[in-house]
Amino acid sequence: MYAVTGATGQLGRLVIEAMLKTISADRIVAAVRNPAKASDLAERGVIVREADYSRPDTLGPALAGVDKLLLISSTEVSGRLPRHQAVIEAAKAAGVSLITYTSMLHADTSPATLAIEHGQTEELIAASSLPAVILRNGWYTENHLMALPAALAHGAFVGAAKDGRFSSAARLDYAEAAAVVLASDGHAGKTYELAADQAFTLAELAAEVSRQSGKTIVYNDLSEAAFADLLTGAGLPADLAALLADADAAASRGALFDDGGALGRLIGRPTTPMESIVATGLRN
Repeated sequence: MYAVTGATGQLGRLVIEAMLKTISADRIVAAVRNPAKASDLAERGVIVREADYSRPDTLGPALAGVDKLLLISSTEVSGRLPRHQAVIEAAKAAGVSLITYTSMLHADTSPATLAIEHGQTEELIAASSLPAVILRNGWYTENHLMALPAALAHGAFVGAAKDGRFSSAARLDYAEAAAVVLASDGHAGKTYELAADQAFTLAELAAEVSRQSGKTIVYNDLSEAAFADLLTGAGLPADLAALLADADAAASRGALFDDGGALGRLIGRPTTPMESIVATGLRN
């Protein structure tokens, strides 16, 4: 039996959909904080179980009978490590034979603050002695386009990445890679640096939005502190704004670039071009 934590999240739902192409629904556990939000999955035959990272008593029952587990990292801005640890401990107690974790690109060497808890989670998994696969996901292209409405309104994307290159891929690409790892053998003990086939700078992203929208969109580069202040002024919590600005600054030093091609090889096709994600964003 297979289980996916955070199965009602944006990534988790896509993983479930990808798994359903090759695995029967009654062998898939959607482990979710709020089972009511997974009623549509239950209607399709997926087993829905409550699994709240912050309530360890829910984790053992959720993982009962599970052979392969995908631990999707918590979306908490900080304090994720104890939540991940609770899942790892529950997985070991439940006799899970393989744990797969969605980490961050180059988590062991990245200068980004966001990478710290990912690296610590990888260490916890290694210390657990559970057979494991580490999926170090790069940035999601869709995340860049969260700023698309503001960019179209004001004629600019804003960041602190300078000319750093982002090997950002579509969320679906990462989801399909996770599904492949769960559904096939030979991945235990491996760490995959997952990134798009083609990288881009934020200036190139702005140029592509200009081309497709017919509007002049530029990229305005700020200092890390100024970008954090701008995000806070836009309504983001200060700690989240600081983390995002820090990630941009880390990208300027190569933290979110990778040209190893592992993602495309895992999913057996080219990764989704940035241009396609832009087109989708402009239609929505």
